[in-house]
Amino acid sequence: MEKKILVVDDEQSIAGAIAYAFRREGYNVDIAYDGEEALRKAASFKPDVMVLDVMMPKLNGYDVCRKLENRSGLGIIMLTVKNDIVDKVIGLELGADDYMTKPFDLRELVARVKALIRRMENKAEDEPQQVEIAELRMNIPNRVLQLKGKAIDLTPKEFDLIALLLTHPERVYTRDELLDLVWSIDYAGGTRTVDIHMQRLRKKLGEPYQNLLQTVYGIGYKALRELS
Repeated sequence: MEKKILVVDDEQSIAGAIAYAFRREGYNVDIAYDGEEALRKAASFKPDVMVLDVMMPKLNGYDVCRKLENRSGLGIIMLTVKNDIVDKVIGLELGADDYMTKPFDLRELVARVKALIRRMENKAEDEPQQVEIAELRMNIPNRVLQLKGKAIDLTPKEFDLIALLLTHPERVYTRDELLDLVWSIDYAGGTRTVDIHMQRLRKKLGEPYQNLLQTVYGIGYKALRELS
């Protein structure tokens, strides 16, 4: 199936050049020139990957990430003019899969999008559609986690982290492995971010479900199928 790329950048010359590069590779490409248009086209065009500029009128790239109604099957690569680690961390925490700093080489951007699509396809093939443990239900394609029928409010990376653990019960992951599998790149926040995300997840799950996510001291984390 033909893959779709949505290019979002308020600089028309940049957006046009990016779109041209992907069309040459055989992708179906659409363009949005501000954040509001990006949300509308994400809903109608249903891209596989969004190349998303951070600094835009109406809604910036961070706001677009926050307001996307359906992230299922959508990869995001953010573009920023700043080589500031804080900007990159914010984007990744909001669900971006990768980032590039302007100016960049179009060939590298195309290569990163291709790699992201491969990762997404491999992940989709490996993971189950549903996970149910007692009154906890996870719908992975729709990225919804419910407890007693009520949805738990999770950030994109919190969902990715708990989905990985619950779909691989009893497997122990080191912090470095979780960084690689969930964040997919050399994440600037370091392994401490794994501990922070685990603390947030346990708090949101509450008793007794927080016991599903266990620390293997000196190694990393695992999930249990049954409640202890």
